[in-house]
Amino acid sequence: MLLGAHISAAGGLFNAPLNAKKMGCEIFQFFSRSPQGGKESPITPEVLKLWRENLKLAKIKDCYIHTSYYINLASNDNRLRHFSIGIVREELERAGVLEVKAVMTHLGSDKGGDRNEAIKRAANSIAKILTGYKGSAQLLLENSAGSGGVIGADFAELGKIIKLLPKSLQNKVGICLDTCHAFASGYDFRTPEAVKKTVLTFKKHLGLKRLKLIHLNDSLKPFDSRVDRHALLGKGMIGSKGMQVIFNNPDLKKINMIMETPGTDEERTKDLKTAFNFRKGLSAR
Repeated sequence: MLLGAHISAAGGLFNAPLNAKKMGCEIFQFFSRSPQGGKESPITPEVLKLWRENLKLAKIKDCYIHTSYYINLASNDNRLRHFSIGIVREELERAGVLEVKAVMTHLGSDKGGDRNEAIKRAANSIAKILTGYKGSAQLLLENSAGSGGVIGADFAELGKIIKLLPKSLQNKVGICLDTCHAFASGYDFRTPEAVKKTVLTFKKHLGLKRLKLIHLNDSLKPFDSRVDRHALLGKGMIGSKGMQVIFNNPDLKKINMIMETPGTDEERTKDLKTAFNFRKGLSAR
């Protein structure tokens, strides 16, 4: 298990590795383009050279790209859906150039429409993204908190989407499990028994081999609230005991973890140190 955080790439993609090193990350996640929209920054030969040099300086091997917030692969708006398909495919191609391990994406929302049709649209979108893709980065689907018509809060629903893919594409898809989102959508982490039950449910519908990354976030909102609000580790509703239980679960011990917790750089650096303490089996703070 390696630990890290979501890191700013402001001023150039090549800044992210050094920002990650400064925080103390072993791995990191970043946006390769603005999360709110706009044209991506080109990966020129000079940018790529600096990126590789800075990764080497930071002594970091694995990193991950998170797609932009506006992605909606389940939308009944054809223009938005096809635009989203194009962006995710571009992110996979950019990840390949940067030698990034994986690209994670949210699935989007059906916005009150027919749920089954939205699930089919999401699966069809993923198939279009992956068809003909020969790059090295893997596509990861991230579970959601489940508010409104958001797709992918339920493990069974994620499993259904993957099963709708052509068999030749199913093994190209992994899962990024966000602990805050899962907690908000009814999967508990506060006791060893609860984590064991959550992991067993994941295994049943998705298989543990699909779990490629964990977004380690505490939850500001209560269990099963369906509200996505991240909290610093041990400072939310999952709490320090729950976080330690997650680290102690034998099925999760080898999965890399990225934090997307809020706060200043100083608070987030302290949060990463808290995660290292959890990994050592120490008290949170």
